[in-house]
Amino acid sequence: MRFGTLLLIVLLAAVGYFVTAPWWTFRSLRDAARNNDQPALARVIDYDSVRDGLAAQIAGRPPPPPAPSVWNDPVGAVKHFFTPPPAAPPQTEGYLSARSIAAMADGRRRADGPAPSGREPFPTIAFWGPDRCRINVNDPDDRARKTEFVFERKGIFSWKLERIVLPTRKAAPAAAPKHAPA
Repeated sequence: MRFGTLLLIVLLAAVGYFVTAPWWTFRSLRDAARNNDQPALARVIDYDSVRDGLAAQIAGRPPPPPAPSVWNDPVGAVKHFFTPPPAAPPQTEGYLSARSIAAMADGRRRADGPAPSGREPFPTIAFWGPDRCRINVNDPDDRARKTEFVFERKGIFSWKLERIVLPTRKAAPAAAPKHAPA
């Protein structure tokens, strides 16, 4: 009976960690960015993937399509292999600095720097799947602005940041038509 109880506790702990691993990875990302710990950031960020996603957002174009499959389109796959990727705009590097990542992980604009102590927003899980997780962080000053971090599973318990979705700019509300008195 005691072995079964111990096994159940270990199993529940493993499942709990399996489910919460992306949230802990986000916390590690934020702490590493705040401390400018480049080796720790390299362990939790897929820089090429994040750079591609940011380049598409900054340029205002859709993200590049996935590479063609060798099984479905062998000629297209070979062409894709020999085609150099488009150069990322230099603006993306500003988003990948530790200071900018720390600011975005606090829900702020990348130029603002990290949030003052005591104003740390709580990250919320917008979507959790077995291989992908999206975590949102709201700006503490403007709750409508949220930065989204997309993590992808790279092992049983390891996750990496694959994409940062920047807050969209809201369109200015249309002016109400003025009615003349009747």
